[in-house]
Amino acid sequence: MKDSGKRLAVTLLPLLIGVLAFFLVIGPRALNPQNISWLSSGDPATHYLGWVFFRQSPWTFPIGLNPAYGLELGNGIIFSDSNPLLAFLFKPFASLLPEPFQYFGIWFLACFVLQAWFAWKLVGLITPSVSLRAASTVLFLFVPPMLMRMPVHLSLGGHFLILASLYLSLNPLLRKRRLAWGALLAAAALVHAYFLAMIALIWIADLAARYFKQTLSLRAVVIELALLFSLVSFCCWQAAYFTVGGDGAISDGFGLYRANVLSLISPDTSSYVLKDIPGVSGDREGYAFLGLGLLFLAIVALVGWLQGHTGLGAAVRKRPFLLLALAGLAIFSFSNHIAIGTLEFTYPLPPAVISIANIFRASGRMFWPVYYAVILAIVFLVIRASRPRTATCLLTIALVLQVADTHSGWSLVRKMLMVEPASEWATPFVDPFWKSAASHYRKVRWIVPQNLSPQWMTVAAFAGKYGLSTDAVYLGRMDFNQWRQVDQKANKAFATGKYDADSLYLLDDRALLRAVPTVNTQTDLFARIDGFTVLAPCWKQCADCPQLIAQVPPTDLLPAIESGQKNLFTVGGKGKILLASGWSDPELWGTWSQASRAEVVF
Repeated sequence: MKDSGKRLAVTLLPLLIGVLAFFLVIGPRALNPQNISWLSSGDPATHYLGWVFFRQSPWTFPIGLNPAYGLELGNGIIFSDSNPLLAFLFKPFASLLPEPFQYFGIWFLACFVLQAWFAWKLVGLITPSVSLRAASTVLFLFVPPMLMRMPVHLSLGGHFLILASLYLSLNPLLRKRRLAWGALLAAAALVHAYFLAMIALIWIADLAARYFKQTLSLRAVVIELALLFSLVSFCCWQAAYFTVGGDGAISDGFGLYRANVLSLISPDTSSYVLKDIPGVSGDREGYAFLGLGLLFLAIVALVGWLQGHTGLGAAVRKRPFLLLALAGLAIFSFSNHIAIGTLEFTYPLPPAVISIANIFRASGRMFWPVYYAVILAIVFLVIRASRPRTATCLLTIALVLQVADTHSGWSLVRKMLMVEPASEWATPFVDPFWKSAASHYRKVRWIVPQNLSPQWMTVAAFAGKYGLSTDAVYLGRMDFNQWRQVDQKANKAFATGKYDADSLYLLDDRALLRAVPTVNTQTDLFARIDGFTVLAPCWKQCADCPQLIAQVPPTDLLPAIESGQKNLFTVGGKGKILLASGWSDPELWGTWSQASRAEVVF
């Protein structure tokens, strides 16, 4: 084979490894852009639906606004985790794309290919050996934290972004660093905020290291900081990060969704051989099991390190800022509520610090750069402590163990993503009324308005199918001021019986109790259809709207209480449906009033 042919084969090898791993783990069905059956529940549903509404909406500025998905509660494409990077790429071709269309299977393929590519480049900093790089690349692909995350949080499958940041930081001969780091930071900002935070810290560490090594002048550092900060800010602005302000950007959970200190050796479902180490609630966000193959390799690496002359210590000492960044990420990932197996202890932090930390409440994810640095260190030690042939044998044994044993976990991923293909989801909206209503109204509203309402997915899917806007949504963050305004608007509608003429209303149990006294049955349709309580403003005044819906007096829809019947106001209790305005959500013990006036209706 000619040298050019060999170079091409070597270049294509990591890409081929990535493609093969994709088809082994994910399977081919997710690649079908019209197959949405595997996106029909949980977080993947809002990832997909966010794209559906974004695709249908006219262009805005910033371009990441997604007002049809949420109406007054809506914000941006980033808060439905719909991968703005791909949403921006595909939206210009929306009219040419089939219906339905999803790009998440393509994203998964890109994740595997780019994970393989940057793993190949990283190991290339250690050795030029093709066989060693190929075996190591497989190990970087079959890592449980990436594989088990993919069917749950689709954008967070992009672990290649972390590998790319480590490569840029560790490469001493990096050319066009501003362009490389700028492209990586921009991509991270347009994929997920957690990736942006991790990678930005590694970039800052690299910038500081190069300044103190005098490979960058102070002027060059300031220019790079200004340019890349401006670039990232622009990307975040366009992805609509800044549409949620104040308390809405902060959630609860820091200290709960953290990494367990034993996460590297705790397999959960990703091992046939090793038993899971019991942990505590919230550990899943910091899941970081190495895998049987890498644990075997870690033991070998430890032996090699104890023998000395590997050069690992010198390599680490040359990179104090990167080490400091990784240590900071590890500390943040463990949070101030540290778990070591089932043992827990807490150290206090000021409320202001906790509030800021809650912006990235799932702190366990911040362990991922540390995780990959550990894998790279293991591979480094094995290669440097062994002869090439021995290292190849060890890495080959490790990859066989890794792929075979982690099959316990990634086979579940494949099962989830290889469900029977379908181009639509099952829907409860079967009555002919819904199609007629979709042609008459422009919006579908769920009241009482809230994030993650009980029927959000089916209602949003119905609205998306007919090109309607809706506030039945599931968003990662929501502006509380906007929610209060919408809640006040709903209260006014209940009090006056006047509803927006362009909106079809679906009422939950509490809204039903509050709407009955004021509903205008002379003009508005008020009925139960396919299990939903429907309020259709001005329906009876519409000449083109079918009037075949069986109606009952509104008061007949109110819950009834039999004499002597016991009603508990708890989760699952019969009294729950009697609570109208002014009550909190029921808890295990009961419920409590949260306003100066609270009503029970029956």
